[in-house]
Amino acid sequence: MSFESLILLALAIPLVGTVLILMSEGRPNQREAVTLTTAVSLFVVVLQLLPEVYAGGRPGITLFEILPGLEVRFEIEPLGMMFACIASGLWIINSIYSIGYMRSHHEKKQTRFYACFAIAIFGALGVATAGNMLTLFIFYEILTISTYPLVTHSETTEAKRSGRIYLGILLGTSIGLQLVAIVWTWFATGTLDFREGGILDGHLEGALVGLLLLLYMYGIGKAALMPMHRWLPEAMVAPTPVSALLHAVAVVKAGVFTVLKVIIYIFGADFLRESGTGDWLMYIAGGTVLLASFIAMTKNNLKARLAYSTVSQLSYIVLGAALLSPHSIVGGAMHIAMHALGKITLFFCAGAIYVAAGKTEISDMKGIGRVMPVTLFAFMIGALSVIGLPPMGGAWSKYYLALGAVDAGELVFVGVLMLSSLLNVAYLLPIVGRGFFCRPDGAGDEAVAIKEAPVFCLIALCTTAMGCIALFFFADTLYTLLRPIGGG
Repeated sequence: MSFESLILLALAIPLVGTVLILMSEGRPNQREAVTLTTAVSLFVVVLQLLPEVYAGGRPGITLFEILPGLEVRFEIEPLGMMFACIASGLWIINSIYSIGYMRSHHEKKQTRFYACFAIAIFGALGVATAGNMLTLFIFYEILTISTYPLVTHSETTEAKRSGRIYLGILLGTSIGLQLVAIVWTWFATGTLDFREGGILDGHLEGALVGLLLLLYMYGIGKAALMPMHRWLPEAMVAPTPVSALLHAVAVVKAGVFTVLKVIIYIFGADFLRESGTGDWLMYIAGGTVLLASFIAMTKNNLKARLAYSTVSQLSYIVLGAALLSPHSIVGGAMHIAMHALGKITLFFCAGAIYVAAGKTEISDMKGIGRVMPVTLFAFMIGALSVIGLPPMGGAWSKYYLALGAVDAGELVFVGVLMLSSLLNVAYLLPIVGRGFFCRPDGAGDEAVAIKEAPVFCLIALCTTAMGCIALFFFADTLYTLLRPIGGG
């Protein structure tokens, strides 16, 4: 099978899976078997594209042309290859986790949940393989709309309110800002293709470059730059597997992925550096990194703390793009993968604690590690990776981000990265200490009654925790794949 056909097959598999999941209504075993089979099949297909892209190939295919030079086109390059691997690979693990979580928590409308999840993966794969900004925008919107029923899954008043905020901010920014930027780019250049070095050089200059960049950066609401971040904490009302989808598998990763694509292939790092009109983005990203970390420290609800942690960590990636140095761009791209595995581990653990112990507040988790040692040890590994301590994968992405800041002559952002890592320690490790070293409050019988989460949950969180460690030792492979996007 040709590489072009493999791209189309990768896009078709989640859609076929969606139909089969819907046909399995009332048959949970069949529905979950279909979900796992679809997820594994997609990952196998995506992996067949990896050797070609790793060797320097850029397979692509055009579906149809809307206007001369304006096509719905798919093309996969190193950054998209990495994102496709993350989305398809973590779908398998998240599906395993979902089986344990959704059944143990007796969630309603599980068929709708699995079907919408499959459509969301379709959207993420479309974003990853998009060959131009038009195609990316279409799938970006599919991802937003398909995740709305997941955010509002419980159908409570709070969930519906949060869903309105979620949809309002993401659609408002993408249509009101990003779409305007895309149309402006089309009229300015006559193309929306992703090209090495960008497409704007010679077509736009001066303050207009900075204005267009502003429209793009705040139009990509999924990147959660402050103050466009509110949708992310609000969405924590969703079940934990959805939180994992939002934070690690697809949604926010689609946001920062789009930021990198726009910086690298629409503007071009050299063009932005020479124009000098994008420096403000460094300071917005750096400010978001620190401010979100400070807010995270104030949150007693575990998922809320992790949500603000994600807001902070996403801006590491935006900062890497804004620094415009080869090391910072590659470091930002690597952080997509590093954060994905670290944060999905943390959310899996949070969900496991909720399912097994019914606890959501950090202050109630004293001694939880004594009765759920596997879960809390996995949480510690995920936390150490997010902090960036060896031998966890997060150490490498932060290293390259700091190296990129030095290359760019912006030493203040080395300080931002160091301070942020200390803040990561302050809001994550006390949870581990409280869980392992504090005595539980209340009667001893309650503590004895708590056991580890269902086995499917444990399999998933242990797998992603091991992945955090594996990324440390195989970071050179990821770096080699991504090096071309930094100009290396």
